[in-house]
Amino acid sequence: MIFLRNKTLFILTAACLLSPPLHICSAQEGIPAESQQYQEEGTLSPPDYMSPEPQPYEEEGTLSPPGSHAEEGTLGAPSGNSTSIFSQAGQSEPVKEIYLDDSLPFAQYSVIHTGAAKLYTSDVCGHTICINAGHGTSGGDSAQTLCHPDGSPKVTGGTTEAGATYAMAVSYGCTMIDGTPESSVTLSLALILRDLLLQNGYNVLMIREGADIQLDNVARTVLANNYADVHLALHYDSTASDKGFFYLGVPDVASYRAMEPVASVWPLHEELGQHLVSGIQQEGLPIYGGGRMEMDLTQTSYSTIPSLDVEVGDTASDHSAAYQTRIARGILAGLNSFFGVE
Repeated sequence: MIFLRNKTLFILTAACLLSPPLHICSAQEGIPAESQQYQEEGTLSPPDYMSPEPQPYEEEGTLSPPGSHAEEGTLGAPSGNSTSIFSQAGQSEPVKEIYLDDSLPFAQYSVIHTGAAKLYTSDVCGHTICINAGHGTSGGDSAQTLCHPDGSPKVTGGTTEAGATYAMAVSYGCTMIDGTPESSVTLSLALILRDLLLQNGYNVLMIREGADIQLDNVARTVLANNYADVHLALHYDSTASDKGFFYLGVPDVASYRAMEPVASVWPLHEELGQHLVSGIQQEGLPIYGGGRMEMDLTQTSYSTIPSLDVEVGDTASDHSAAYQTRIARGILAGLNSFFGVE
């Protein structure tokens, strides 16, 4: 799918070509970035700006074995290994395990990739959302991946300082003020959001459904690039002021915005962010500042599809099931607006 914006041609990854046309409003720029530092979490992304078309699921017997990269063409789980879940709407959702195929663009930059994501197929609206519960990779903080696929240094600080060329493969994350690890509360939100999206006709690619998944930020983003239309990494900020929702926008640095794949898709990251902020506001939940802070993330540095790290609160925020359900409803409203779903 091709979008013309401000006389510039932006090309979405071929994964999006499999879905009905996106309804996308014009990007809203000029939101002042906050100077407060926060963790660079869930920053999983690596894509080349022209990803190949998602490969079809293979016949039974071609599932990649855990512990190694998949052989070429074996990304899909065999039908014999599929399971199903039942949404509250009563629909059965087929599930397939998806392993990383090292033939995919940027897969070679992953250092932790033996786990499998799960793809839930509803096929009602045709759009697939990658839900990436931030953190939750044992050993991720002792391994490193390139910050940018071209090897250039980071242009902003965070968990990894500006000027670095390597970052933690997956950081541990913060701890909520009640002692709960961030990885646990992002997981509970991810599961709630998964079920809500399935009930509303979306397909869902789940990066993590348990305490640990052996997929680093690069592997997570490669899978999202090739099996989803949007990539959302869920996080809580490390501060303790109950600051509300915001997303991490693309830094307004010319060299960074000119780097592929960032150059081809960054306006779509920003548009998605504005739709999500509006959805959260519709749910009556607090927004931090203008709803946006700038950060050079692994995730958006590698993404070939609309992709965001969303900080849904901080360590002092309510993370009860009831409150997380409201967050999920706000995200759903934002996605519906982004895609033009009634």
